[in-house]
Amino acid sequence: MKNKPTAGKGGNRYVPYAERSGDSSVVFFTRDLSEAGLQKIYDRVSAVLTGKVAIKLHTGEPEGPNIIPRPWVRGLIQSRLPDAVIVETNTYYEGDRYTTEDHRRTLEVNGWTFCPVDITDSEGVAALPVIGGKWFKEMHVGKSLLDYDSLLVLTHFKGHMMGGFGGSNKNIGIGCADGRIGKAEIHTAVGSDDQWSIAEEELMERISESSKATVDHFAPHICYINTMRNMSTDCDCMGPAAAPVVTPDIGILASLDILAVDNACMDLIYELPDGGGRAMIERVESRHGLRQLSYMKELGMGNDRYTLIDIDNGDRPISAAEAVKDVRPGWRPDRYNTFPGRNDLKRIKL
Repeated sequence: MKNKPTAGKGGNRYVPYAERSGDSSVVFFTRDLSEAGLQKIYDRVSAVLTGKVAIKLHTGEPEGPNIIPRPWVRGLIQSRLPDAVIVETNTYYEGDRYTTEDHRRTLEVNGWTFCPVDITDSEGVAALPVIGGKWFKEMHVGKSLLDYDSLLVLTHFKGHMMGGFGGSNKNIGIGCADGRIGKAEIHTAVGSDDQWSIAEEELMERISESSKATVDHFAPHICYINTMRNMSTDCDCMGPAAAPVVTPDIGILASLDILAVDNACMDLIYELPDGGGRAMIERVESRHGLRQLSYMKELGMGNDRYTLIDIDNGDRPISAAEAVKDVRPGWRPDRYNTFPGRNDLKRIKL
């Protein structure tokens, strides 16, 4: 009998930039958390998108307060990607996005009505190869994901109850896996009665292998944008029940390298002055979420070293510490954070 793979270790240990080795990639950074800021940073990575473009983002549970503001996405699509389609999958847990019918209702509640939204597993699944994986040889994704030529991974960077953090890797590793087969392969040990029986390093590795299947399928026509705003320690899957946000907003990052952009986001969290990143750091380390980063490197998915380009200041290369040196602890909601009823157009016009 074949031996079961063994998960790596160290998912609770942060590796400072000075201790990393190997090649580096480019990560763009702006402090401009706005519709214009999103368009500006999109332009730095969008040249790789060709043909029929899919946008993978977390559209959220009903009236979830922390998702990427709908008007930002609407503006990006209308000005840059008029023929693009948002892609999603149904959830593995029972709730308001468990069935395609319920998912459609949630999309309407949250206002994702200005462009097509393809629930890619509504008509079945497809299998993508996982090259070099130890847990999977293939990963099951929504069938219609394969109908697209390019993928924009548009991510709300935040914490996660099991993954520690949710960056681009989690967005597609969990978010492109279909709701019945793929997500079960990631979360549930064979024969277990516990739906969430896989955790810590093994979970991070499974998420990353699933992500690699999608990355390899679309490469080189794939790019990544992480918005560091409304960073609850809980995922958007929690909706209005997510833990209150205490981590200060930082900005938007973008890259052609999935590891570099997720690693840069974590570096910014660790470099926040005056303990501003404490809550996120505790969530990430307690779940051993940093194994997402080290395992992506082992899988050859990208580089953990990078040049951070400050597009607000003449494309000057800066360190993570420089990027957040003026960010003060604490968080305040903006006009997109009113809930319940945040998407009730009769009461609030966004």
